[in-house]
Amino acid sequence: MSAEASLNLYITAIHPCPYLPGRQAMNLLVDPCYRMTAELYARLLESGFRRSGADVYRPHCKGCSSCVSSRIPVNEFVPDRSQRRNLKRNSDLRVVVNRNGFKPEYDELYRQYISRRHFGGGMDMDSTATFASFLLTHWCTTVLVEFYEGDSLLAVAAVDELKNCLSSVYTFFAPEAGEKRGLGTYAILWQIEQARRRGLPYVYPGYWIAESSKMRYKTRFQPIEGLVNGNWVALATNL
Repeated sequence: MSAEASLNLYITAIHPCPYLPGRQAMNLLVDPCYRMTAELYARLLESGFRRSGADVYRPHCKGCSSCVSSRIPVNEFVPDRSQRRNLKRNSDLRVVVNRNGFKPEYDELYRQYISRRHFGGGMDMDSTATFASFLLTHWCTTVLVEFYEGDSLLAVAAVDELKNCLSSVYTFFAPEAGEKRGLGTYAILWQIEQARRRGLPYVYPGYWIAESSKMRYKTRFQPIEGLVNGNWVALATNL
């Protein structure tokens, strides 16, 4: 039986697609009144669900299946030449794993990131409290991984720690340093290595969308799998 079979699921109202301009989107939403647990959420990840704050959802768009849930098999992953250069380039960074929640100093870094990378997408209007609630939830452990150059905070990656995987929630970084260093890529490489050290089989980096320039990068982490028609299959780099 699938993880969602015994849950009440609701279909959200139609809203503009956050990934593909001009398209409309809907989500399947797990009943917000249901007592979610980290164990159940780990199973729901296997069925293509993700979370936004405490809300657990899966895209359910009429006539569109562009959002493909993805996962990286940790023990099979081998960094390519570009990723090896990325690891070397960022080897000077100091990494701090924050388990104590959202820090006020994250807000300015987030504002810089949104204004450069996603201006006008809606999240630039979020308050600090709204953004923090999007990253965190009360029913699973989320760490906020900080990447420093000296004493300067360059990036933060929110990562859910689950029994059988790590799941990326969101990464934001100082725009200029992030683009120069490839900090989005480095954050995923760091998570893959952490999962390997812990003996976890997968890292879930989120939805892969071939038509979106901001979301198609995930197939660079080979081998990567996508949930297609209910089955986890290999996603090729040229898709």
